[in-house]
Amino acid sequence: MTIASFTSLLGEEFVQNALVAGAIAAIVAGIVGPFVVVRNMAFAVHGIAELGFTGAAGALLIGLDPILGVMVGSLGVAGLIGALGVRSRERDSVIGVILAFGLGLGVLFITLYDRYATGAFALLFGTITGVSRDQLLLLGGCGLAVVVALALIYRPLLFASVDPDVAEARGVPVRALSIGFLAIMAFAEAEAIQVVGVLLILSLMIAPAAAAGHLTASPGATVLLSVALALLASIGGILLSLVTPYPASVFTTGISFAAYVLARLFGSRLRSGSGRLPRDPVPAVATTTLGPHA
Repeated sequence: MTIASFTSLLGEEFVQNALVAGAIAAIVAGIVGPFVVVRNMAFAVHGIAELGFTGAAGALLIGLDPILGVMVGSLGVAGLIGALGVRSRERDSVIGVILAFGLGLGVLFITLYDRYATGAFALLFGTITGVSRDQLLLLGGCGLAVVVALALIYRPLLFASVDPDVAEARGVPVRALSIGFLAIMAFAEAEAIQVVGVLLILSLMIAPAAAAGHLTASPGATVLLSVALALLASIGGILLSLVTPYPASVFTTGISFAAYVLARLFGSRLRSGSGRLPRDPVPAVATTTLGPHA
């Protein structure tokens, strides 16, 4: 492909929509990701994403947009996980039980659907080049809501994520924060699913944040690096898919994986200390936020 033809392709509306959608999904996933990593919720990300597909299948069955089904399904699963297994020692088993039941429902919905479920199956691998203007507006609105919600609970959530027992003793509403974060994560996943699909959601939600955690000990810098790496993976994947016969998800996951491996190999040389988010500064941050008598 020549430079002129590539430039011409960038002027196409579907490419511009894809790039904007990819940027929105990457920014949101990059902001949420560090909390997912430090709270050891990678399996929750997987479970919510998988059952988002069940929601999409159910939406198709009753004649609704599968994207709306993804959001409803993701939020429903997040609510169940929050109600039944907020504590980390309970969470994995709860997710496993819900995941098995939800996937069974998904199979039932697809079986009952009397046409080919293209919309639902497309969500398994992502349809970034098929994002419409209406879907773009929906993505933008959800992305803004996620960022605002996370900003409102950022400091107490950081405290509760790093040391939940101490946070609870200080009066921080750990359970409410956990359920609230699950809802935020569900919204973020519903966005990213359109970029990389249900089966590849971890590439944007986990890998950039995990890589960033190996490069810096500062919470703020971790979030910024996570967003930058997620943008690199998402936008880079889309651009590379334009000049090759392979889908964007292949490159998105490849870039994310490469970033994580490089961060693991060379991160210790670029930062002091260890761990993804520092433990020492958090009590001070939480005290500032919650007050000395929290």
